[in-house]
Amino acid sequence: MPSMSAVARTTWLFVLAGFCEIGGGYLVWQWWRNGRAAWVGALGAAALLLYGLVPTYQPAHFGRVYAAYGGWFVVLSLMWGWAADHTAPDRYDLVGSLVCLAGVAIIMYSPR
Repeated sequence: MPSMSAVARTTWLFVLAGFCEIGGGYLVWQWWRNGRAAWVGALGAAALLLYGLVPTYQPAHFGRVYAAYGGWFVVLSLMWGWAADHTAPDRYDLVGSLVCLAGVAIIMYSPR
């Protein structure tokens, strides 16, 4: 079982990666679909580049990190939609999110 500091560090990295990916995608969306300024799209592209770098600081190998990140992506996307589009997750979203985070815990923290 990993230490709590190791779990906190990997969690922080997943959240940071999610912010970069979802935030970057959101900014590109705003530029391309909603006619925002080109610098908004460029900022989104820079955030997406950071998204590619952040996961390299995870202790696990590529496949495991990106599989676990998929669970975090589901949760963080629902949270972003709630904040940006004012669409609150319903109970099925919450249950699905818990299932995803359970998958993350199994993939990342199971003893091997």
